[in-house]
Amino acid sequence: MDRDDSQRTPKIVVIGGGTGLSVMLRGLKEKPVDITAIVTVADDGGSSGILRNELQMPPPGDIRNVLTALADVEPLMALILQYRFQSGTGLAGHSLGNLILAALTDITGDFVTAVQEMNRVFAVRGRVLPASSQAIVLKAEMEDGTLVIGESKIPKAEGRIKRVFIEPANVTPLAEAIQAIKEADAILCGPGSLYTSVLPNLLVPKIAQEIMKSEAVKIFICNVMTQPGETDDYSVSDHLAAIHDHLGHHLFDYVIVNNGDIPPQVQAKYAEKGSKAVHLDLDEVMKRGYQVIADRLVLFRTYLRHDAEKLSEHIYQLVESWMLRKR
Repeated sequence: MDRDDSQRTPKIVVIGGGTGLSVMLRGLKEKPVDITAIVTVADDGGSSGILRNELQMPPPGDIRNVLTALADVEPLMALILQYRFQSGTGLAGHSLGNLILAALTDITGDFVTAVQEMNRVFAVRGRVLPASSQAIVLKAEMEDGTLVIGESKIPKAEGRIKRVFIEPANVTPLAEAIQAIKEADAILCGPGSLYTSVLPNLLVPKIAQEIMKSEAVKIFICNVMTQPGETDDYSVSDHLAAIHDHLGHHLFDYVIVNNGDIPPQVQAKYAEKGSKAVHLDLDEVMKRGYQVIADRLVLFRTYLRHDAEKLSEHIYQLVESWMLRKR
């Protein structure tokens, strides 16, 4: 890397879906970085599932969440995008942002173009891309041999997941997503549901392969809490092992984890739903060749969330030092 190249804005690709990813992006967009978010199209529940089935379009929900997180709009506009109708025949349960994406898909004739228009209209800081222009069906094989079909049904299956896989298996990745990975200085996966947000993206053909070939710094951001029905009793190394087992390769250089204490009353609240803090088995993680960045990374308001500002600072410093090393 020459001097001029080392001083350019770092290009960061973030891969995943769900609430955790959106929280992190609200912090990361404040840094001097060029963000591309590659988001899952495997959702089949709620408003997204209805629009997916009735309009034969990829599910818009995770895309909408990430667009809202990265949008440079007034707070009221963000609330409008996330507004969910509570009543009305045919409207109840739908998010207004989902309906806007559905309308843009109909107007432009293409879901990817609709997402690109949303990027433009809502002044998104960076880009939001679906992993594929096709909707994906996520399936899970449980340890007892049961097959569960549908992203929304997997956490409710009441068993341990052996593996997940996508159909069609040969789904075409979005060309812009592949190009973004090739140009990235850093590639982040997570936070988010391991089996239903992170892995569905990595299972899209060529995405994991391009990540493995990339010389970017590769970072896994581990969830703070286990997810009932998906990662019950999982440690940090269990999360990493699941990704390794699905892909057959070691994917990440660094793991960012929370090591801050969670107040007992908060733990008790989560325990009622079968969730607990993800255990940091540091020796095991390091033995597998990952470098670990551990810090107090949680905030508690109504729910436990990553401290977006602190997490983003760790990411930014890591990317900056990686780029300096590559000069």
